[in-house]
Amino acid sequence: MIHINKVGDLTGVTVRTLRYYDKIGLLKPASKTEGGHRLYTNEDIKKLQQIQFLKKIGFPLHEIKNMLTSSEWDWSESLKSQLSFVLKEQENLKKIELSLRELIHGIALEGEENWVAIQKTMQLSSKDKEMKQLYRESVFKPREIKLWKKVPNMTSDSPDSLEWIALIGQLKRYMMEGPKAPKVQNIIRRMDEKRLEEFEGEDEFLEKLWKIRMSPKQSEKLSLYPIDQNVLEFMEQAYAFFLAEKNNPQAE
Repeated sequence: MIHINKVGDLTGVTVRTLRYYDKIGLLKPASKTEGGHRLYTNEDIKKLQQIQFLKKIGFPLHEIKNMLTSSEWDWSESLKSQLSFVLKEQENLKKIELSLRELIHGIALEGEENWVAIQKTMQLSSKDKEMKQLYRESVFKPREIKLWKKVPNMTSDSPDSLEWIALIGQLKRYMMEGPKAPKVQNIIRRMDEKRLEEFEGEDEFLEKLWKIRMSPKQSEKLSLYPIDQNVLEFMEQAYAFFLAEKNNPQAE
């Protein structure tokens, strides 16, 4: 016989848990000492290991009890059902993960205006993804749709998306200095470098994307994060100045 305290040492299961299993009839001790301490057999230990394994893969205790006591339990059907449940939970957790990333990145973009980011994220979460896909396919060519994987995404943790979010956040902070300010132009210069890195030769796609981005209604149809219109207009002004300086450098 194995003393309850020793069972805890061997399996990592606490004495308190063993007492609870006894109380609900999940794992009864083989006997007790004169002092009332629970004693377990090797078979009990094996059953405890089974309980812990089934618990680990997500089965609730009341179901585990039925699984271990019923000779007619359909293990195959039960395991398939549990797998389906786990996959559904994974899908739900993934949705939560994407919403959290979107909110974190939205706050980074909006600066201290946390509630603005929360409201915009809530607005995005209510959009129909199927309608978004249909609208995208109606606007872009099949080849262009593939380029969407490179478009900065508020739910992504890719270095490119994170840098774009940071750049837009910085641009928003320096708007008061004007589109020609050195800090603003440095940001625009980096944006242009990233544009060339990812979309060189894809001017038609970028023009379509920017036209949609500048339209709040069209942006909403594609579930693009709603960047404030004044920020987009400022970006356009700063980029126009950047191109003018790049194409017509002043003579020394």
